[in-house]
Amino acid sequence: MPEGATPGADRSDFRASPEPADARDAADVPEPTDAQRTAAAALVAAQERSVQLDAGWSVGPTGMRTRHAARVLLVDDQDRVLVVRGHDADEPSRHWWFTVGGGIDPGESAHEAAVREVFEESGLRVAPEDLVGPVVTRSAIFDFARESCLQHEEFFFARVAHDGRLVRDGWTEIETGFIDEMAWLTTTELRATTDEVFPRDLPDIVDDLVAGWDGVVRAIGLERD
Repeated sequence: MPEGATPGADRSDFRASPEPADARDAADVPEPTDAQRTAAAALVAAQERSVQLDAGWSVGPTGMRTRHAARVLLVDDQDRVLVVRGHDADEPSRHWWFTVGGGIDPGESAHEAAVREVFEESGLRVAPEDLVGPVVTRSAIFDFARESCLQHEEFFFARVAHDGRLVRDGWTEIETGFIDEMAWLTTTELRATTDEVFPRDLPDIVDDLVAGWDGVVRAIGLERD
């Protein structure tokens, strides 16, 4: 008999020991169903998104976060367009170039939003009467803050004298998190880049506008960015 053993004790004595109440209670709790797990994951994702997306986004008929936006094709005296380079937070190696602009605030016109966004993102000032258009419309679906978003966009065209000074003082916390740089690029440079460009036809659109707008709004339709 091993030292310290009690005569007559065997393994059956340990099997017969009463199970603690809390252990029995835990055993009675059923495993969550797949539907419950999915709902819990969706709740966590929604909480994360609420921190990322501002009040300008609302849930549209499609179930996606949706907003209306004003964008500006800002071209300097060397026929270069002002574009912004950003990256995908969930896929940092993916970069793209896109135009200046953003969401239209409640009570704000598209022209007013375009003027405001140009100043906030670049420090440049344009007047509402400097804007031509809208010259282009499109709707874009893109992934942001871990969900698919739908944005309805109006594009305006404006010419500015380029003085080389671009500032980012008006960038929001969200913008500083995914925007890498701003640059004046020629349409030749946009066609040559290995990064994605949005809208996809941006070089052609700018070339046509520089040559002279014919007054026809270019309706691109729905694109996936």
